[in-house]
Amino acid sequence: MKLFKYFILASILSVTSCKKNKDIIVDNNSSVGSSSEAFLSDEHYKKLDIQILYMPGYLPNQNSIENLKDFLFDHLNKPQGINITTKEIPSSTQSVYTLDNLKSIESNHRTFYNDENTLAASIIVVDGKYSSENVLGVAYKNTSMAIFGETINENAGGLNQPSKTKLESTILNHEFGHVLGLVNIGCPMVVDHEATNNSGHCNNENCLMYYAVETTDIASFLIGNDILTIDENCKKDLQGNGGK
Repeated sequence: MKLFKYFILASILSVTSCKKNKDIIVDNNSSVGSSSEAFLSDEHYKKLDIQILYMPGYLPNQNSIENLKDFLFDHLNKPQGINITTKEIPSSTQSVYTLDNLKSIESNHRTFYNDENTLAASIIVVDGKYSSENVLGVAYKNTSMAIFGETINENAGGLNQPSKTKLESTILNHEFGHVLGLVNIGCPMVVDHEATNNSGHCNNENCLMYYAVETTDIASFLIGNDILTIDENCKKDLQGNGGK
């Protein structure tokens, strides 16, 4: 009788384990934040490859790329490493880009996709602005995001403006934070800290995931201040979903 009970228990555990492993295997065409655990944990994907697709003249600063890599190393469990490569793509000769435009550009030029043990992400840097005014970046799929080079250049590097590296790093980290499931869009909150009037963002104005960070409003704040980091509530969320 005991042997039978052990067999039933082992079967239940086996089904549970298989289901969990299946759930963490993801595609590259799902909703933002839905692959949070796949990014954060090492249960299935041991490595992360990021491809930055940039239009001529809009290659992110090397320091910005390194800052993004440091941010991800701090929070992701990827024992086989995090690699970032860049690839120049043709300009679309547009001054304004919509979500549909971004998806089309990605479809035409992205070459990094998930394989057995490697998760892949895409970042597009376009030579124009977003269809919503003053937006610096947007995450639009579970492994896809874009930043708007023209808007960044207009708000960085000049008199009474933050450096390009500081603004660029902040928006890259912010949008990747959404891909990681922050705030409450795939990464469950340990403590309720989602902004009441700005869903998907933190209610702490000193946090990387505050809503104003993805708009030009953040530029003035960054003058004389360091690149923003996530606050303790956001850290707890990442840790609770498989992150460091």
